[in-house]
Amino acid sequence: MAGSTQLVKELREKTGAGILDCQKALNESGNDIDKSIDYLRQKGLAAAAKKAGRETNQGLVHSYIHMGGKIGVLIEVNCETDFVARNEQFKAFVNDLALQIAAAKPSFVKREDIPADVVAKEKTIYEGQAKELGKPPAAWPKIVEGKLEKFFQESCLMEQSFIKDPTVTIKDLLAQYIVKIGENMNIRRFTRYQLGEA
Repeated sequence: MAGSTQLVKELREKTGAGILDCQKALNESGNDIDKSIDYLRQKGLAAAAKKAGRETNQGLVHSYIHMGGKIGVLIEVNCETDFVARNEQFKAFVNDLALQIAAAKPSFVKREDIPADVVAKEKTIYEGQAKELGKPPAAWPKIVEGKLEKFFQESCLMEQSFIKDPTVTIKDLLAQYIVKIGENMNIRRFTRYQLGEA
């Protein structure tokens, strides 16, 4: 297999996976890089799910101030050990999350954090929009569901596309880092400040 070492290197750079995992992924996908990435992501999500039950009592509270002091983010990300909390990869991950929050303006970590009354209000607005557009009442639930999904993707950090790689969601990015670092991690909370915003 000519060039397989180069493919393994490229795949490792893109995913952070081990050499053997990259070789296996390439074999499974006929040396197709994109299919190999999908294969590793699926394996990574499975591996991350195994670690999900482990407690995360350590971590980092990180602050990020955007140029000019107009936007600030304070974020807490938890991990299992103090050793990982001091790890440069973990710190870089937390900083990337702070950049994401500064740029993409999520309001919640995950959809389960959104109060029921906020979701109900959004549903009412979307139903009203469907009505105004003259859509038949039978189509309203489907329209509302679609708009609600878009609302979750914009409002929830975990469901947003990563600003540095839009093919990956923050949830997938977290799973990749759990596998890469080997510990369970949890994005606990964040606050985003914008100058002059109420």
